[in-house]
Amino acid sequence: MGTPYAYFQKQFVPLSEAKIGIMTHGFNYGTGVFEGVRGNWNEEQGQMFLFRMRDHFERFTRSCRILKIDLPYTIDQYCEMTTKLVEMCGFEEDIYIRPLGYKSSEAVGVRLHNLDDDFLLFVTPFGNYLDVDAGIRCCTSTWRRIDDNSIPARAKVTGLYVNSALAKTEAMENGFDEAIMLNQDGHVSEGSGENIFIIWKNQLLTPPASDNILVGITRESIITMARDELGVQTVERSIDRSELYIADECFMTGTAAHVSPVVEVDHRNVGDGGIGPITAKLQKLYFDAIKGRNPKYANWCTPAYSKLVKA
Repeated sequence: MGTPYAYFQKQFVPLSEAKIGIMTHGFNYGTGVFEGVRGNWNEEQGQMFLFRMRDHFERFTRSCRILKIDLPYTIDQYCEMTTKLVEMCGFEEDIYIRPLGYKSSEAVGVRLHNLDDDFLLFVTPFGNYLDVDAGIRCCTSTWRRIDDNSIPARAKVTGLYVNSALAKTEAMENGFDEAIMLNQDGHVSEGSGENIFIIWKNQLLTPPASDNILVGITRESIITMARDELGVQTVERSIDRSELYIADECFMTGTAAHVSPVVEVDHRNVGDGGIGPITAKLQKLYFDAIKGRNPKYANWCTPAYSKLVKA
């Protein structure tokens, strides 16, 4: 069910009509920034909850600033048009919302200046990106996470994700589910599209922003719930590759990946090779939160449907 629409060139149109020209600068040079916002379908309530939408658009505006993309919208306007678009589409399943700001001029030449900027937004049905139930098998990628002084890690730049695509495909072609990327210093950075945590002696460890990670919104949510619900503090510090092998538990987080347990790294079991107890608790807390089932985190969830589908 549902009808796909997009916001494109300042109007709402059927998704099939939202097309860019082949000379578009953002397409040719990767001069765009984006976000991924989850819409989580709550069957019992007949409602679609948009998770931490405002936080995503705040990060989106920071990405635009880094890439010199000047758009005329406020955070409130981004949120309003997103909620309207989701309701227009009317999906009754989990969705993924993609806002994208890009250099829209049809011009040849590598630069950021003297180009037009535009914004688009679309919605697509989207289930689990990784296996959140059985856990995933990871390998350390031969591709290093790109350095912030090469392409800013603080921005979700479209062209940067070639780095992630190389790592992801390498992992899958070698029989793994996901890649773990090291930074230029050899420290653990992140997955191809996820932040990473390990648990060692009941302490949560995760790489700091200075290790070239994208500081994730799901990452921040997990740090908050681990502290407030489980009394587990998170230490942000550099993590060596070998620490992945001796960790008690390991998991990845992201808008697409949710909370995905890692059960194997480089052909070595993590812990006993199953989903660890702290990971399992955090996973349940997270899924309850994003589907609007925990009143404590209701401020993270924006209901998209003005009329409940199953009232």
